[in-house]
Amino acid sequence: MSTNLKLFFQLIVLLFLFKQNVSEFEFTNIKCICLDEQFSSIEYCLLKSVNRSYKYISLKVNLFKAPVTKVKVNMVLHKRFNGYRPFLYNFTVDACRFLKNPAANPIANYFYGFLTVHTNVNHTCPFNTPIIFDKLSSNFVDHRITHVLPFPEGDYLLETNVYVNEVNRVVLKVYGSLS
Repeated sequence: MSTNLKLFFQLIVLLFLFKQNVSEFEFTNIKCICLDEQFSSIEYCLLKSVNRSYKYISLKVNLFKAPVTKVKVNMVLHKRFNGYRPFLYNFTVDACRFLKNPAANPIANYFYGFLTVHTNVNHTCPFNTPIIFDKLSSNFVDHRITHVLPFPEGDYLLETNVYVNEVNRVVLKVYGSLS
């Protein structure tokens, strides 16, 4: 084997050994809509950019008619193709039943994994206190969508509808870009 060919194969092996993931997730927007002001209110819903590389989202929903004992969550992942189109996931889960046994629903558990360390929704029903998602960073999301379960590059929208007692109460829309 020639020296040039050996060097070529060694270079290829080195590239595979030192391969770095260049995909990066970035939050682009968040919209929180309270559909029933008698039931709950959104105290804050924000996308905070600390610097060019660190962004996070935070949310606080105050409940006026506690305790909440019957909750369903519908999540739809959209990808932008000439407008946002449903992509890969569209599911509804009974949140009270799910929180008793998260392993029973692997898809919902994957998305719940984004929130577990950033929320106070870590117990089963009933919910009596405000619902808080605190400082969910784009770096944390980036790790989960590039290493845990890789996604293709593009612009995404995660739309979440929260139903309490079979009535849609809150709509959350989180926009992001994977490049």
